[in-house]
Amino acid sequence: MKKLLVVLAAGAMALSASSAWAQDALKLQLKWVTQAQFAGYIVAKEKGFYTDENLDITILPGGPNVAPEQVIAGGGADIIVDWMGGALAAREKGVPLVNIAQPFKRSGLMMICPKETGIKTEADFKGHTLGVWFFGNEYPFFAWMNKLGLSTAEGGDVKVLQQSFDIQPMIQKQADCISVMTYNEYGQALDAGYGPDNLTIFNYTELGNDLLEDGLYVMEDTLADKAKADAYTRFVRASMKGWQYALDNPAEAAQIVVDSDETGAATLAHQLYMVGEVSKLVDAADPALDQAVYDRTVKALLDQKIITAQPKGAFTTAITDALK
Repeated sequence: MKKLLVVLAAGAMALSASSAWAQDALKLQLKWVTQAQFAGYIVAKEKGFYTDENLDITILPGGPNVAPEQVIAGGGADIIVDWMGGALAAREKGVPLVNIAQPFKRSGLMMICPKETGIKTEADFKGHTLGVWFFGNEYPFFAWMNKLGLSTAEGGDVKVLQQSFDIQPMIQKQADCISVMTYNEYGQALDAGYGPDNLTIFNYTELGNDLLEDGLYVMEDTLADKAKADAYTRFVRASMKGWQYALDNPAEAAQIVVDSDETGAATLAHQLYMVGEVSKLVDAADPALDQAVYDRTVKALLDQKIITAQPKGAFTTAITDALK
């Protein structure tokens, strides 16, 4: 009997230890394909920072046919990387997304126009074709046009072209100006022989038209689960450690991204360029949401009627406060 009790006790201890060390599994849905825009998360996984926080993280790449808001609404992810315009629009439509952290402090969005188009200032946009991404990426552009008082309706002041996610519409002269990210398509433009000498560049941040990009969002009801909220806190802490490592070691981070891309599309030179540009947008030491920028983003979305009511409960500081 005594021997049986010892065996049972040992089994119970083993089960207890197993439970204590069981990793919390979370799925992260990226907003786009595997690239250095998400270097912090990819590096954190590769370097074991999530494992150190007792987390088992699955990183799901995005793409042109992947809407992060739909993925998380359908239960396919626990956390998504999303732009605030898309997240707030989805929230108003019934997907209760909540921002838990905001690693990207500044916008990487720009509009570039070959100087041969004659466009030198915002006043020159009228009568021209402007290329814009959709699928939630269009909100900053429409908010900007609304601020300028330019109609984007059919037959309005500017013609809107739903552009591809590259610079081909500019090269093929389908649009007079196109949208680019500082850390991606602008690099493609530089490689194609374009630059400040032959481009007019409109930087959304410098113009005061930047809306929040690349924040971390979860479903509102999951925050009521203390264990889940704790896992989110550990996820953010490890992710910011990943971001700091990536920014401190850009060459290694770029190689990690390339090695993590199962499609083989990512090239080392371009990923290294991306890490350098993303470093200008991310604050690895402070993942907290800036209330003033949040308010400006909301106002721009309301003015354009992208959302129709002031959001309530659309962000929480509980996760980032727990890191202090």
